Amino acid sequence: MLQDIERAAGAQFRDLGMHAVADDAPPDLETLHRYQRDGRAWVFADDDDHPVAYLLVEAVDCRAYVEQVSVHPSHARNGIGRRLIDHADSWPAERRMPGLTLTTYVDVPWNGPYYQRLGFRYLRDDEIGDELRAIREREAASGLDEWPRAAMIRDG
Repeated sequence: MLQDIERAAGAQFRDLGMHAVADDAPPDLETLHRYQRDGRAWVFADDDDHPVAYLLVEAVDCRAYVEQVSVHPSHARNGIGRRLIDHADSWPAERRMPGLTLTTYVDVPWNGPYYQRLGFRYLRDDEIGDELRAIREREAASGLDEWPRAAMIRDG
């Protein structure tokens, strides 16, 4: 079900001409299970207990990094993404990690501008650690930087 959420959420990028993003494969089941086993995955369910959104987090440069957050379009604009991100803040807090980071598209309304409204700010190049820089390099190598992309942080 999480893969279906990812595909549906990703399809929205097609309307912006971002076909490579829309066609990007969701995490495989083994990866999703690993996040679940490690306590680094959160799922939001609707009133019928069907998953409609999820968030994955990992440690990157001694900070929590949002690997993925996806909300099914049928449940978008209801504060679910915000609730997942706010809940995920407990993971770095319990581990005394300073802040929550992510990478995102600068100009996509439900990406960069949305995260700014949630209290994230863009990281300057000199603030990006080696592991986050490696993530950005992998993103660029896979073609994701065809559209403006950046790293952000919400200080804890």
